[in-house]
Amino acid sequence: MYEIIGFIAGFLVSIALLPQVIKTWRSKSSKNISLSWTIILMSGLFLWIVYAFIYWILPLFIFGLVEFSMVLTLFVFKFLYK
Repeated sequence: MYEIIGFIAGFLVSIALLPQVIKTWRSKSSKNISLSWTIILMSGLFLWIVYAFIYWILPLFIFGLVEFSMVLTLFVFKFLYK
């Protein structure tokens, strides 16, 4: 039962980054994305994923990976679309 809440929360948090990824990809511009924000968020998400793996908290692990991949995409866009 409680895992359902985790899955819903993880899904909502993960899709929150999707509009930014799509906007950056379509506009081919990343000037409004802070590099320091991206690095700090990626670091936090990485640690979140490790923690979720150690304690096998499945919703946190799955959506941590989803979020990390979207932030990693923004990180790559930061260098591709200067």
